[in-house]
Amino acid sequence: MLDQAEGLRKEFMGVQSNTVNQKIITIASGKGGVGKSNIAVSLGIALSNLKEKVLVIDADLGLANINVLVGQVSDYNIFHVIKDLKTMDEVVMDTPYNIRIISGASGFSQIANIADSDRKNFINGIEKLNDENIIIIDTGAGIARNVISFAACADETIVVTTPEPTSITDAYGIIKAISMEPNKIDVKLLINRVKSTVEAKKVSSRIISIAKQFLDIDVEYLGFIFEDSIVPYSVIHQVPFYAYDNRSKASLCLDHIANRILNVNDRNFQKRKGISGLVDTFMNMYSKQ
Repeated sequence: MLDQAEGLRKEFMGVQSNTVNQKIITIASGKGGVGKSNIAVSLGIALSNLKEKVLVIDADLGLANINVLVGQVSDYNIFHVIKDLKTMDEVVMDTPYNIRIISGASGFSQIANIADSDRKNFINGIEKLNDENIIIIDTGAGIARNVISFAACADETIVVTTPEPTSITDAYGIIKAISMEPNKIDVKLLINRVKSTVEAKKVSSRIISIAKQFLDIDVEYLGFIFEDSIVPYSVIHQVPFYAYDNRSKASLCLDHIANRILNVNDRNFQKRKGISGLVDTFMNMYSKQ
């Protein structure tokens, strides 16, 4: 299997030289229902408003929903690229919100077991992801191997949690899983649905302190998003909350977070992993099966 993975690396050598210097952001959570996908989409829009070109990839391999949040029907997804039924250009969807998206598919989880020709189709498709300079990967909830692998390939991984005790416990769980990876992963913490800045600070300090004490991992506090009735209302209407009202409490919080991300981007521009890091992750996933 390792020999096959090495073959995949050789196939990929031509891709690495053609890719641009992109920023990969993975968004993860320990449990579902914390607002992770909503944040992924609206963060993408907030970044695009700051003149960034953004692609959001739905990497929830079982319960893909990014296209639903933007109110669009996705006839094709990444699995169609793997099976050479569609090109990447045909799978990537434009949206009215100045971002592009790629819908996920349950079959995508079988990438480690697909035929050589299918792997090559996937690599050729990945090579086409050169138009955007920021790629946001919305993973599934939990600590499945593919979720941790997406975290490992990113320039930074944002762990989303809420002040609920179960959410805090599960956030610690995914941070623990990430800390066990051999390579250092840049982990940032975002507290969603808070009632006050004091609550956000209390929750973040608790998680960051415990992670440092028991896991010896430095987690950075990225920010918080206020509880806001506009968010569930926008979901019902299938419009990202940032697009529905970019002056709402939640949207203003996201503006602050987007600006912080870009400031970090500027400092670490030359250290971006980009598409080469993304595909390397899939090769590692493949070699470990």
